[in-house]
Amino acid sequence: MLRTSLFSALSSLTLTGAALADVPRVATDIAPVHGLVARVMMGVGGPDLVVQPGASPHGYSMRPSEALALNRADLVFWMGEALTPWLEGSIETLAADAQVVELLHVDGVIELPFREGAGFDHHEGEGHEEEGHDDHDHEGIDPHAWLAPENGKLWLDLIATELGQFDPDNAATYRANADAAKAEIDAVVVTIDAALEPLRSGGFVVFHDAYQYFETSFDLLALGAISMSDATAPSPARIAEVRGIVADLGVSCVFSEPQFNPGLVATVLDGTGAKTAVIDPMGTALPLGPQFYPTLLLDLGQRMANCH
Repeated sequence: MLRTSLFSALSSLTLTGAALADVPRVATDIAPVHGLVARVMMGVGGPDLVVQPGASPHGYSMRPSEALALNRADLVFWMGEALTPWLEGSIETLAADAQVVELLHVDGVIELPFREGAGFDHHEGEGHEEEGHDDHDHEGIDPHAWLAPENGKLWLDLIATELGQFDPDNAATYRANADAAKAEIDAVVVTIDAALEPLRSGGFVVFHDAYQYFETSFDLLALGAISMSDATAPSPARIAEVRGIVADLGVSCVFSEPQFNPGLVATVLDGTGAKTAVIDPMGTALPLGPQFYPTLLLDLGQRMANCH
C-alpha cells in the first residue's frame, strides 16, 4: 500500500541540515501557496512543495521526498481538502506534530460557491454539495481562491504571523517580506486591471470553471465552461451547448489550458470567429520561488488581455 511504502522510504532517509534547525521547516501543497510562503521566508529559508508543477492537485501519489517534507515539517500551509482531499490523511499521519494551516478556513478569506447556469452546472459527481455548508464545512466552495489577490495578501499576513510565532528571531524579516509582497501584488493588480479593460466589453468561455475569483477581482464575466470539471472530458452534447453560447452571445475568447485537448477548443471555435489562448490557474510553466505569485496573476491577466 502507498502509506506503507512511504513509511518504508521515510525510515531509510536521513534528515540533514542540522545547521538550519532554528529555521522552520515548512511544507506547502501547491505552487501558488509555495510562492507566497517562499516570499515571506526570503532571506531566511524556503518551503518544500508537495504537489509538483504539472500534476493534478485533485489526485496525486506522493514521492518519498514529498512525504519526507511533510514528516519533517514544523508548519504546513495548504489550500484545504476542497482542493486536495487526498492530502488530509497524509497530513494527519505524516505531519501529526506540525502546526497546520488550512488557508480556505482562515477568517476573512473570500469564499465563492461553485456556480451554475450559462454552462456552469458542471460539478455533478465531484462530491460537492451546493448548499448546506457552514463555517466548518467547505463543501460547495470553489477552492481556486488563490486567484483573488486580496486572498493572497491576507495569507501573506497570516504566513508571516505563523512563522514569526515559531521563529521570533526572524519575525521582523517575515513581516517586512509580507509587507513588501503585498505592495508587489497591489502594483500587479493595477497593471492587470488596465490591461483587462477591453475584455470587459466582451464575454469569454473557459475550459473549466477555475477563474471566478480572478473574474470577481477584476470585474470580468465568463459565460460558460467547456468541461464539466477538470477531471472529466466534456460530452458531445456539452461541446454543442458551449458552442451555441459562443455563437449566440458573441463570445470574443475561448480559453484552453495546457493539460487539456486543444482539439476540443477548436471544435467549440469552429465557425464562430472567436479567438483562443492558453491560460493556467496553477502557473505550471512559471519558475517556482518568491516571485511566483505576482507572476502568476500577471501572466494570467496578460494572456487574457492578449486574446481579446
